[in-house]
Amino acid sequence: MKKSLKLAMTGSLLVGLLAGCGSNGETAGEKNTTSSGEEAAPVHLKATVLPDDLETFKTAYAEFSKENPNIEVEFETIPQKQYYEKLRMQLSSGNDIDLFGGNMDVFLDTGVLEPLDDSIKNAGVDVSGYGPLYDSLKVNGKVYGLPYRKSNWMLYYNKNLFDQAGVPYPSDDMTWNEFRDLAKKMTKGEGVDKIYGAFLQPWAQTWYMQGVQTGASIIDKDLSTFKAGLQFRLDMEKDGSMMGWAEQITTSAHYNSAFQKGNVAMNLIGDWHVAQLRQAEAEKKINFDWDVVPVPHPDGVAVNTSLATPVSLMVNSKSKHKEEAFKVIEFMSGAKGAKQFAAKGFLTGYMNDDIRKTYIGDGSLKPKNIHYFVEQKEYPEYPLLPGVKNILVQSIYMQEGELALTGAETVDQAIDKIGERVASEWAEKYANDYKAGK
Repeated sequence: MKKSLKLAMTGSLLVGLLAGCGSNGETAGEKNTTSSGEEAAPVHLKATVLPDDLETFKTAYAEFSKENPNIEVEFETIPQKQYYEKLRMQLSSGNDIDLFGGNMDVFLDTGVLEPLDDSIKNAGVDVSGYGPLYDSLKVNGKVYGLPYRKSNWMLYYNKNLFDQAGVPYPSDDMTWNEFRDLAKKMTKGEGVDKIYGAFLQPWAQTWYMQGVQTGASIIDKDLSTFKAGLQFRLDMEKDGSMMGWAEQITTSAHYNSAFQKGNVAMNLIGDWHVAQLRQAEAEKKINFDWDVVPVPHPDGVAVNTSLATPVSLMVNSKSKHKEEAFKVIEFMSGAKGAKQFAAKGFLTGYMNDDIRKTYIGDGSLKPKNIHYFVEQKEYPEYPLLPGVKNILVQSIYMQEGELALTGAETVDQAIDKIGERVASEWAEKYANDYKAGK
């Protein structure tokens, strides 16, 4: 999915060379030595990370190099739209990448992921800081990556529009039906001046999340739980309280630009939108007040239940320096690296009280209620198994959902067709060889 600031970042950046060297060529501080007392030779690692994360990795690496002066890391990135396809090609062609970041499931079928269980055990990594996210990372009982950040969903709202309408702000405990009623109440006007009560990006996640919030999985054999979410989106479009799918596609509407325009009351999207809005404020592109509340929930589901998608660091199984590569992963995804990412506004995979305080900040930046992000009950958006994202999320669920939203299929037909396609296009290929969870 989802979900990143589209920075035009290409090429590579070397972000550390023998940190702490003085004019006499000696390393400042304690020297890293071998068991025989000799100074360890520098080890050069190559890492590829997502463009949105590159600058934070640079900052965190400056701290890492103080503790590991013999490990030099060259960070590279690839433009977001080409990232996974190009990185998969580079890894399969034997490119000398030692470690890399992204959604772990994209690489499981490549054979390039190094199991990290022994490294985690030998290093005594405290995995409790990852919470339930850690077990969701396991595939066939093994861990192939550690999450340095994650993406959770939240409901953003334009406080000015609610003030102008004299309508109370969204509650932190809304059911989906209450959300729909509020969206209808906030919708007014026509044409280019219309105020929409809500905006839901034309992604399958915006309707299947209602099923996931109940604990269901998009690979379940019984997908009846997901009918309500698809029917709900269709009903909201009929209400006119949100821009319809067809109009979103023909006008290339996007959640970020749509919300920043100032005519959308509520915007359902992930945590990365915080950074986008803060940047827009810094550049004086928006002049309205905004905040967040938890995503609406189905009846009977706990308040502030959301979806979580981990973004991990992984070791290339063909790397000649796996031990050193894991040290980078251990630092970046652990407490020290997480604090650096939290300070930049990223929701981190590892969490403790100190990191939580850093993420929430001193209250000088919006959103005022950012604390909701670190108080969520989380379900994995989808199982971290091969093909789930590209076959199910980006193909089957998207295509059949669109047929329902355009009236080419009924909701029942769409869900039934999804079930058939999940079995024939995904399960027959992967289900017998891969198992998620503990």
